[in-house]
Amino acid sequence: MNRANHPILPFVAALTGIFTFSLMDALMKSATLAAGAYSSVLLRSVLGAAMMLPVWQLTGKARWPARSVLKVHAARGLLSSMMATTFFYGLARIPMAEGMALSFIAPLIALYLAAVFLGEQIGRKAIFASLLGLAGVAVIAAGRWEAGGFGPDAIKGVAAILGSAVAYAANLVVQRHQAQLADPREIAFFQALFTSMFMAVALPWLFTMPSGRAQIDIVGAAVLASVSIMLLSWAYARAEAQVLIPTEYSAFIWAALMGWAMFAEAVTAATVAGVVLIVAACWIAARGHTEQTAL
Repeated sequence: MNRANHPILPFVAALTGIFTFSLMDALMKSATLAAGAYSSVLLRSVLGAAMMLPVWQLTGKARWPARSVLKVHAARGLLSSMMATTFFYGLARIPMAEGMALSFIAPLIALYLAAVFLGEQIGRKAIFASLLGLAGVAVIAAGRWEAGGFGPDAIKGVAAILGSAVAYAANLVVQRHQAQLADPREIAFFQALFTSMFMAVALPWLFTMPSGRAQIDIVGAAVLASVSIMLLSWAYARAEAQVLIPTEYSAFIWAALMGWAMFAEAVTAATVAGVVLIVAACWIAARGHTEQTAL
């Protein structure tokens, strides 16, 4: 058996990709606190494109993509710019574990996007799962309310994370299709390139040059983001999305650990209870979707 096609390898690659993405999140939170979400995401993307261009070219297989493939790269770049900016804006205002837990609602949103854009039917299990997922979000919000931490900043943070989850849901729909069209190094380069291009539109009004530690964090985040994109693209090209999407939930563990180690953030019982409800909802929705597809 070809080791590259062994079922366990895409799963391990996806888990590793989620870990490196989580470490990147921690560095980007640090940079965002110092320099703002827009400047941090723009610089990370520019650096990522600069680093990935020679990596892509040195493969010897680099060819300018067909227009149809380029459109997919552009679509994911647009989604990435929206998703990253809102996510890091929110993450700078609430604990990492809490932000990650709220972002887990994305697979549920993806079900409804698939219904709108792909004409898929939404079954009763999916509707129940959505309600359960919303209950998880409500538990997390209630826990913050009881702790007296629902000030204006926290409200903006929660709203931004939920907005990011919508963009991430669309990203999940595009990711599997993109991974089947292009090499992981090509995907990493063009995602960073198109994200930079879309972000640069607002450069004259929003950009401020980070200094000191923030610059180091952004360089590290650019490296980690490129590695993560390649790992996840490699994995999604070799296994179905329904097999790999559950690996996303390992991000909560890393977010909790990094939030505690780097920002002295405590993980509340309400956050843990909320993430259990959201993950259970996603599991129910995935099973319902698989059974419906089989029929």
